[in-house]
Amino acid sequence: MFVLSSPSGAGKTTISRMLLDADQQLRMSVSVTTRRMRPGEVDGTDYHFTDKARFERMAAAGEFLESAEVFGNHYGTLQATISTGLEDGQDFLFDIDWQGAQQLSQRMRDDVVRVFLLPPSLDELRRRLTGRGTDSAEVIDARMERAQSEISHWDGYDYVVVNDDIQACFDKVRQILEAERQRRTRQLGLIGFVNELMKPKG
Repeated sequence: MFVLSSPSGAGKTTISRMLLDADQQLRMSVSVTTRRMRPGEVDGTDYHFTDKARFERMAAAGEFLESAEVFGNHYGTLQATISTGLEDGQDFLFDIDWQGAQQLSQRMRDDVVRVFLLPPSLDELRRRLTGRGTDSAEVIDARMERAQSEISHWDGYDYVVVNDDIQACFDKVRQILEAERQRRTRQLGLIGFVNELMKPKG
């Protein structure tokens, strides 16, 4: 469970897409959300879209590994989907905030790797948000305020990468992913393989 978090505009969506394009072993974790579908989004691919009442029923039934409320919208990760995938050796990419990362880590512990992306400066972060052309000045101000709150949780992550160059940032994040896959505890079938190597010959 490979978690990427960052303030809005710091690059996690771009880096996530680059990782998915480059790595066939990695699959995006598709969150359930109550927010409205945006143009071009596909239900079941970008998010599982639902209403607040159904989301609350799912949460009460314990269907989420983690959930959070962001800007008045609810988001949650389906436990059944992730658990089944992990048992099959699937790696999942998570584009979630610090609250979700903390919950995942508490629930799944060693199965979680957390990476936090930082912008090179707050001025650059504001420039990127403004450059999108999708948000009003009020929304951008709110995102900037939230960004500083999110940045304060940087030390709850296993790795921190400054995104001052998108390609360099991607290369570092991919190196982290590959290194974490090589951990002894994550290599499926390794015990059987090593036991076979240690069998007496003849």
